[in-house]
Amino acid sequence: MFARFTNARKSLIRFFAVFSLFWLAACETSLAPNANVGQRIDLTKPIQVALLVPGASSRESDNQLAQNFENAARLAIADLQGARIDLRVYNTVGGDPQQAAFAANAAVDDGAKIIIGPLFGEAANAAGVAIAGRNVNVLAFSNNPAFAGGNVFILGATFSNTANRLVQYASRQGISRYMVLHGQDLSGNVGRDAISAAIRQNGAEVVGIESYPLSQQGIFASTQRIQQNVSASGAQAVFTTASANADLPIVATAMPDAGMDTTQSRFIGLTRWDTLPQLLSLPGLEGGLFALPDQGTATLFSDRYETAFGAPPHPLAGLAYDGIAAIGALAAAGNSGALTKEALTQPQGFRGTAGVFRLLPNGLNERALAVATIQNNQVVILEQAPRSFGAPGL
Repeated sequence: MFARFTNARKSLIRFFAVFSLFWLAACETSLAPNANVGQRIDLTKPIQVALLVPGASSRESDNQLAQNFENAARLAIADLQGARIDLRVYNTVGGDPQQAAFAANAAVDDGAKIIIGPLFGEAANAAGVAIAGRNVNVLAFSNNPAFAGGNVFILGATFSNTANRLVQYASRQGISRYMVLHGQDLSGNVGRDAISAAIRQNGAEVVGIESYPLSQQGIFASTQRIQQNVSASGAQAVFTTASANADLPIVATAMPDAGMDTTQSRFIGLTRWDTLPQLLSLPGLEGGLFALPDQGTATLFSDRYETAFGAPPHPLAGLAYDGIAAIGALAAAGNSGALTKEALTQPQGFRGTAGVFRLLPNGLNERALAVATIQNNQVVILEQAPRSFGAPGL
């Protein structure tokens, strides 16, 4: 996963006061890129699955997330019909790559046929490399595309998927000239590249790329220059990587204050804007665009989890449910190759806890997303998330 800074200007501190579902079934390693990695299974026996979670960490947030992943996985197992899963849980001591590699090898030694997790990108890469020669796939919770490929698939929503969805929608609304705005960190740089690629791939134009240091002082010192370049470029949209719990409140306040006309150059967000209610009142985000998962299926999963465990799930918990349910659905359909790359990357994809998605042969994923805006301090869905691949928006 990517980390972002949490420093904020004093006047903006208030922003930080912090399904049962069924699936539709029909890194850097030495593996050949097109190899059909993954073992065939005996459908008359339980499928041994390893779950790698960030438990045994010195950070309580990691331990809580580890428990959420395990809860969601066991919820998925209880919901399966026609398939049996033997789940074994292994801790990676937070995101320690060495521990992740050790856990992955131990899991395969214990008989695991597939691994779900771990969370952090370098840990996922280490796990994949450790078992690269053992014919076992890894469905990692990471969203970092740098570690996808070979026997590693990432389940987390990617910047490229979100950027592509938003550019396609905006282009249909007549937007063809984009300014890219990003923070100067790893997440910002990866987001910048994803946005730029999506713009060009969809026949639109990048009219400029602007950045700022990830500090309150750095952002405010950069706003006048950025605003002037936005105006001079004729950008119809400013596509920003800014995050709701980090730089977005400052950027969305400082840019209009510096003179940016958001009715002429509307903000488009790579991250979700609905996670902090206070963001909905920022004038700079009014009329902008952002993407979010299918809220119907997301709510069903959240309600189901809270009923079972007495508290709402962590936003990432559904990834563990999705991984288990995908395996179970493929096995229930009588596919003895359910754990192979060929099966996992079936074109029709799966219906998950946040809408339909599919795994791609390059280790990335494609997820169906809704397009939303903010109107009168409320989130308004402009285009619903597609319910199948091949539908409009996918």
